[in-house]
Amino acid sequence: MSPHVLQSAGNVHNLRRARRRRIEGTVLVTDAMTDAIVGRIGNLSETGMLLIATAPLVDDALYQFRYSLSMHGGALLSVEAGMHALWQDRSTGSGQAWVGLRAISIPDLQLQQLRNWLDAPGGRYD
Repeated sequence: MSPHVLQSAGNVHNLRRARRRRIEGTVLVTDAMTDAIVGRIGNLSETGMLLIATAPLVDDALYQFRYSLSMHGGALLSVEAGMHALWQDRSTGSGQAWVGLRAISIPDLQLQQLRNWLDAPGGRYD
């Protein structure tokens, strides 16, 4: 199945308007090209995520990331998404960086399942 290419909303402000669900617990993010864990998700929407990275990423770069979300009933939703690094804040003293990522490509079935996860009862939103 081909990936769904997400349409740009024109600017970062419009992309940020998407409802972002806070992550309960720790959801690790893996670079699909290197299999290295790059950090954990802070919050997530269908148009992007806040990544709390273990080290700064390359500004304005494209990445292929994988992560798994716990679904209702205990099933796991595995997502692999093309992401674009829009901004980062390296001011944390721990060597971590907060990175704003825009989703650019998610397989259709995974995108629909992600939407279901985002809309599931019990979520907390930013």
